[in-house]
Amino acid sequence: MSLALPESPHEDILEPGLAIIDPHHHLWDHRAFYAAQAATPQPKAHGFADVVRLSPRYLLDELAADTRSGHRVVATVFVECSSAYRREGPPALRPVGETEFVHALLSQSTAASEGFQPCAGIVGHADLTLGTAVAEVLQAHIAAGGGRFRGIRHTGAHDADRAVLGPLSRTPADLFSSPDFRAGFAQLGPLGLSFDAWVLEPQLPQVTSLAQAFPGTSIVLDHVGTPLGVASYAGRRDERFAVWRQHLIELAACPNVSVKLGGLAMPFVNLPSWMAQPAAGSEQLAREWRPYIEACIEAFGAARCMFESNFPVDRGVGSYATVWNAFKRLAAGASADDKQALFSGTASRVYRLAV
Repeated sequence: MSLALPESPHEDILEPGLAIIDPHHHLWDHRAFYAAQAATPQPKAHGFADVVRLSPRYLLDELAADTRSGHRVVATVFVECSSAYRREGPPALRPVGETEFVHALLSQSTAASEGFQPCAGIVGHADLTLGTAVAEVLQAHIAAGGGRFRGIRHTGAHDADRAVLGPLSRTPADLFSSPDFRAGFAQLGPLGLSFDAWVLEPQLPQVTSLAQAFPGTSIVLDHVGTPLGVASYAGRRDERFAVWRQHLIELAACPNVSVKLGGLAMPFVNLPSWMAQPAAGSEQLAREWRPYIEACIEAFGAARCMFESNFPVDRGVGSYATVWNAFKRLAAGASADDKQALFSGTASRVYRLAV
């Protein structure tokens, strides 16, 4: 049986008038790569690679179709995913090609409309281990971003069990503690740039240490810190929950840190809804995600939390509309002020969006 993305059952849109800023999505076009692979037998793919292979094109048209599927999405933030790097020139500056790519898409597209600003913020990549020399790269991103460039993500995700991350196993264990990395990180604050931190649950203390060392730099924890349920962590999610929660509480003591509520539809978490056939509805997603979402809001408060789609990666559980319905179910008991923060206010403040 061929692998296919789950097709969500139809659901009425909950609270369709609630304004949403989606602070985490990607744009890519990998069609040529997968077309070239099609002629050659491929080994069994890792879960993350499966989703990318099944969603080889996700550009502004696909984003617009998702954001117009019923929810009131008023703006989004693009987050780096190694798209369209420059093919020539100094290696350190090649990631600037991704910011140029997003800006060019926006210049050529009609996806923007009254009341909707796609990629109102751009988070790119720079190799912070360049130390002070990374300042040139940051300035190049800012110049290329057309006023939209907001920060850097230099992924720190690592586990000694390489089966956890599969093809994404390429980051050293203690990246955030490296003197060179920290010298590069120190360049962000003076330029008013934030830092998106993607790590795995056992690494959360590394983010806490970084936040304590740079209290003046805004840090955003991606994907609730990525709880694990695969490879050597399979069957241990409940056992690890208390450890994750304690690390989260310690991180929340750093006022310069906020957290994105999402990413729980990734294969690394391995919840029952991932790639389920038939697809889960929003009620099931809300049940599965509730312990993590509620723990984050309890630790950080709504003013430092923001729901995220993580699309198209989180397409592994179903549609954009269903994912946001699940978030609305999770926030159903929140006050009007807290809902505003969770769905748009925190993202607007952290990424300094004029929305």
